[in-house]
Amino acid sequence: MKKIRTSCIIDDDPIFIYGTKRIMKEVNFCDEVLVYQNGQQALDGLSSILDADENFPSVIFLDLNMPIMNGWEFLEELTKITNPKIEHLIIYIISSSIDPRDLERVKDYEIVHNYILKPVTPKDLSTVMEVLHDY
Repeated sequence: MKKIRTSCIIDDDPIFIYGTKRIMKEVNFCDEVLVYQNGQQALDGLSSILDADENFPSVIFLDLNMPIMNGWEFLEELTKITNPKIEHLIIYIISSSIDPRDLERVKDYEIVHNYILKPVTPKDLSTVMEVLHDY
Protein backbone atom coordinates (compact mmCIF):
# COMPACT_ATOMS: atom_id res chain seq x y z
CA MET A 1 0.00 0.00 0.00
CA LYS A 2 1.28 3.44 -0.96
CA LYS A 3 2.09 5.63 2.01
CA ILE A 4 0.47 8.97 2.66
CA ARG A 5 2.41 12.15 1.98
CA THR A 6 1.39 14.23 5.00
CA SER A 7 -0.65 13.44 8.09
CA CYS A 8 -1.41 15.49 11.18
CA ILE A 9 -1.82 14.77 14.89
CA ILE A 10 -3.64 17.31 17.05
CA ASP A 11 -3.15 16.22 20.64
CA ASP A 12 -1.67 17.64 23.84
CA ASP A 13 -0.30 14.32 25.16
CA PRO A 14 3.41 13.96 24.29
CA ILE A 15 3.42 10.23 25.14
CA PHE A 16 0.50 9.56 22.78
CA ILE A 17 2.18 11.62 20.04
CA TYR A 18 5.48 9.79 20.47
CA GLY A 19 3.83 6.36 20.41
CA THR A 20 1.65 7.18 17.41
CA LYS A 21 4.59 8.56 15.41
CA ARG A 22 6.56 5.38 16.19
CA ILE A 23 3.73 3.17 14.94
CA MET A 24 3.35 5.38 11.84
CA LYS A 25 7.03 4.83 11.07
CA GLU A 26 6.72 1.08 11.74
CA VAL A 27 3.88 0.65 9.22
CA ASN A 28 5.37 3.16 6.73
CA PHE A 29 2.27 5.34 7.09
CA CYS A 30 3.45 8.74 5.83
CA ASP A 31 6.39 10.91 4.77
CA GLU A 32 5.64 13.80 7.11
CA VAL A 33 3.72 14.21 10.38
CA LEU A 34 2.56 17.63 11.48
CA VAL A 35 1.93 17.90 15.21
CA TYR A 36 -0.12 20.55 16.98
CA GLN A 37 -0.73 20.72 20.74
CA ASN A 38 -4.27 22.15 20.54
CA GLY A 39 -6.99 23.18 18.12
CA GLN A 40 -5.95 26.85 17.93
CA GLN A 41 -2.34 25.98 17.12
CA ALA A 42 -3.63 23.54 14.47
CA LEU A 43 -5.99 26.08 12.89
CA ASP A 44 -3.21 28.66 12.69
CA GLY A 45 -0.72 26.14 11.27
CA LEU A 46 -3.14 24.61 8.76
CA SER A 47 -4.33 28.05 7.62
CA SER A 48 -0.70 29.02 6.96
CA ILE A 49 -0.21 25.85 4.92
CA LEU A 50 -3.33 26.63 2.86
CA ASP A 51 -2.21 30.25 2.33
CA ALA A 52 1.25 29.14 1.22
CA ASP A 53 -0.22 26.32 -0.89
CA GLU A 54 2.09 23.78 0.76
CA ASN A 55 1.54 20.06 1.49
CA PHE A 56 -1.80 19.90 3.25
CA PRO A 57 -2.37 16.73 5.29
CA SER A 58 -4.75 14.17 3.83
CA VAL A 59 -5.64 12.85 7.28
CA ILE A 60 -5.88 14.41 10.74
CA PHE A 61 -5.94 12.48 14.01
CA LEU A 62 -7.83 14.77 16.38
CA ASP A 63 -8.02 14.53 20.15
CA LEU A 64 -11.17 15.95 21.76
CA ASN A 65 -9.91 17.03 25.17
CA MET A 66 -7.20 19.67 24.88
CA PRO A 67 -6.50 23.06 26.47
CA ILE A 68 -7.01 26.40 24.66
CA MET A 69 -9.22 24.97 21.89
CA ASN A 70 -10.64 21.45 22.11
CA GLY A 71 -11.38 19.08 19.23
CA TRP A 72 -15.04 20.08 18.90
CA GLU A 73 -14.16 23.79 18.72
CA PHE A 74 -11.46 22.97 16.15
CA LEU A 75 -14.02 21.11 13.99
CA GLU A 76 -16.44 24.05 14.21
CA GLU A 77 -13.78 26.49 12.99
CA LEU A 78 -12.33 24.16 10.35
CA THR A 79 -15.71 23.56 8.72
CA LYS A 80 -16.07 27.35 8.22
CA ILE A 81 -13.01 27.41 5.94
CA THR A 82 -13.82 26.97 2.28
CA ASN A 83 -10.99 25.35 0.40
CA PRO A 84 -10.95 22.28 -1.89
CA LYS A 85 -8.12 20.76 0.19
CA ILE A 86 -10.37 20.71 3.24
CA GLU A 87 -13.14 19.05 1.26
CA HIS A 88 -10.78 16.11 0.60
CA LEU A 89 -9.55 15.92 4.18
CA ILE A 90 -10.38 12.94 6.38
CA ILE A 91 -10.48 13.37 10.14
CA TYR A 92 -10.34 10.60 12.71
CA ILE A 93 -11.30 11.45 16.26
CA ILE A 94 -8.75 9.85 18.58
CA SER A 95 -9.93 9.67 22.14
CA SER A 96 -9.82 7.65 25.31
CA SER A 97 -13.44 8.66 25.91
CA ILE A 98 -16.18 6.16 25.17
CA ASP A 99 -18.86 8.67 26.11
CA PRO A 100 -21.89 7.82 23.93
CA ARG A 101 -22.56 11.58 23.53
CA ASP A 102 -19.16 11.99 21.84
CA LEU A 103 -19.82 9.02 19.56
CA GLU A 104 -23.19 10.53 18.64
CA ARG A 105 -21.79 14.05 18.14
CA VAL A 106 -19.19 12.76 15.67
CA LYS A 107 -22.08 12.07 13.26
CA ASP A 108 -22.75 15.84 13.06
CA TYR A 109 -19.53 16.31 11.10
CA GLU A 110 -19.32 14.97 7.57
CA ILE A 111 -15.55 15.58 7.59
CA VAL A 112 -15.10 13.11 10.48
CA HIS A 113 -14.63 9.65 9.05
CA ASN A 114 -14.44 7.59 12.20
CA TYR A 115 -13.61 7.38 15.89
CA ILE A 116 -10.54 5.49 17.10
CA LEU A 117 -10.00 4.65 20.75
CA LYS A 118 -6.53 5.37 22.13
CA PRO A 119 -3.96 4.00 21.75
CA VAL A 120 -3.68 3.84 17.97
CA THR A 121 -2.60 0.40 16.73
CA PRO A 122 -0.83 -0.67 13.51
CA LYS A 123 -4.14 -2.23 12.44
CA ASP A 124 -5.92 1.12 12.91
CA LEU A 125 -3.35 2.81 10.66
CA SER A 126 -3.63 0.08 8.02
CA THR A 127 -7.39 0.61 7.97
CA VAL A 128 -6.91 4.38 7.60
CA MET A 129 -4.51 3.80 4.67
CA GLU A 130 -7.09 1.58 2.95
CA VAL A 131 -9.79 4.20 3.43
CA LEU A 132 -7.57 6.98 2.08
CA HIS A 133 -6.66 4.99 -1.01
CA ASP A 134 -10.33 4.32 -1.73
CA TYR A 135 -11.25 7.96 -1.12
